[in-house]
Amino acid sequence: MTRVVFVLLPGVHLLDLAGPAQVFSTAADLGRPYELAYAAEQSQVVSAQGLPLLATTEWPALSTEDLLVVPGWRAPALRDGPGIGDDVLRRLRAHHAAGGTVASVCAGAEALGRAGLLDGRRCTTHHDVQDELAARHPRAIVVRDVLFTTDDRVVTSAGIASGIDLALHLVAVRHGPALAARVARDMVVHTRRNGHEPQASAMLRHRAHLDDAVHRVQDLIDERFTEPLPLDTLASYAGVSARTLTRRFGRATHGLSPLRYQQTLRLERAEHLLGHGATMEAAAREVGLEGARMLRRLRRRPGPAGETVS
Repeated sequence: MTRVVFVLLPGVHLLDLAGPAQVFSTAADLGRPYELAYAAEQSQVVSAQGLPLLATTEWPALSTEDLLVVPGWRAPALRDGPGIGDDVLRRLRAHHAAGGTVASVCAGAEALGRAGLLDGRRCTTHHDVQDELAARHPRAIVVRDVLFTTDDRVVTSAGIASGIDLALHLVAVRHGPALAARVARDMVVHTRRNGHEPQASAMLRHRAHLDDAVHRVQDLIDERFTEPLPLDTLASYAGVSARTLTRRFGRATHGLSPLRYQQTLRLERAEHLLGHGATMEAAAREVGLEGARMLRRLRRRPGPAGETVS
C-alpha cells in the first residue's frame, strides 16, 4: 500500500489539495494500492475558500514508496504565508533523506524551500511568486513557465490546477502511461503537459498542442500502447485519412509519427521496468514486443514510420 499524505497548512487552496487527491483516489478505484491521509499541526484547518477541513495530528509511519504532498495556500506573497512548524519541516526532510518523494503544489514549494529541499534542485511554483521563491531560496534553481519539475525525488508544480498534472505524472512514472491516461479520462481532463519539460513522461511531453483529433489518437495509444495499432485503425478512430493523421500528428508533436509515439511509450516503460530489476526479455514482453532482441533494436533506433511493432 502506498500512502499519499497531504500536509495541510492554514489557508490551503481546495483545488491544490483536491486535484491531486482525486488523481490518486481514482487510481485506487482502478485497483492501484493507494491510501490517502491528511496531516496537519492542528485537527482542523480552514481552507482559503472557507471550508474547514479535518486532519490527523498523528502522522502515519512512512516507507520510501510513500509520498508527502504540500498543497499551496492563499497569501499575497510567500513571506505572508502561514507559519510552518519545525516538526513539519523535519518530517519533510526526513522522508526525503530516507529515500521517499516529496511534492508541492503552487506556494507549497515555499515549505520545501524552508526545509532545505530546493537547494541545488530544479523547482517551480505559481508564476506570481516565482521571483520571490528564487529570492527567498537563492540556491534553488527556479524554472519558469512550466507546469511541473522533478529533481531527485523533489517534485514541484505551478499554480492550482497543475497539481493534477503533477499527480498524473507520478502515476505515469509508477504505473505506466496507460493508467495515467485512464485516470485522466475518468476525471474528464486531458493528459496535457508542458512540451518544454524534458523530465516529463513522453505521454505528457507531447501534449502541448490544441489538435483534438491528435489528442484522441494519443489517448488511444496511451491506453493500448502494448498492442498492435495499425495506422489505418488510428486514422479511422480519428475520423480522418491515414495521410491526414500522419501530417497532423507530426505537426502537433514536432515530427513524431503515431508509431514513433507508440514506440517512445514502449521504450520509456521498458526502461522503467529495467531500472526496477526486470530482465530485458520480461520488459520487452511487458510492453508488447516479441522479445529482448526487438527491445534492444528499439533502444538503438526507433522503427520506421507507418509500421506497427508487434
